[in-house]
Amino acid sequence: MPLRRAVTKVKLLPETEAWAAAVHKTGAVVQYALSLDREWHKGGRCYWTLEARAEGSTWRRFYVSPDGKRVLSESGRPEAAERRKARTSGEARAGAR
Repeated sequence: MPLRRAVTKVKLLPETEAWAAAVHKTGAVVQYALSLDREWHKGGRCYWTLEARAEGSTWRRFYVSPDGKRVLSESGRPEAAERRKARTSGEARAGAR
């Protein structure tokens, strides 16, 4: 499901989640439009164009790799993914018991 993976990657960005929550509070509907006919190439990689929209206008445009591992902003810079919480390794947890 690479299409769903690409959309989900953008939806779960912290700034996108905050924007979508604010838009939903106004009663508007958030849409994510993935354009497969508008590929973008950078650094020898292919990216799909994905637009976050509400009330008929585009909020932001993103470029997502088909595998969903890379998300670039409109300027071509990598988007910061949500930071994961530091987890203790299995050995450290076992030693704490």
